[in-house]
Amino acid sequence: MSEKEEKQKEKKPLKNWAVLSGIAIQMGATIFVFAWVGQWLDEKYPSNKEWFTILFVLLGVAVAIFTVLRQLKRLND
Repeated sequence: MSEKEEKQKEKKPLKNWAVLSGIAIQMGATIFVFAWVGQWLDEKYPSNKEWFTILFVLLGVAVAIFTVLRQLKRLND
């Protein structure tokens, strides 16, 4: 095995670790932003339940999971 290939193998786990450590922060930020928008809409258009918050939190979770799965697929390639 050449020296260049060995260096690439050493760098890949570090790159993977960096990407995986950022996933939790990215998921939290995505869900937070969606929840914040939902709360803002609930304050602007009041109703008996916080429908916008519920809807946007669920949408935020779906977007976060989709993004994570896409990143993991790209990481495995």
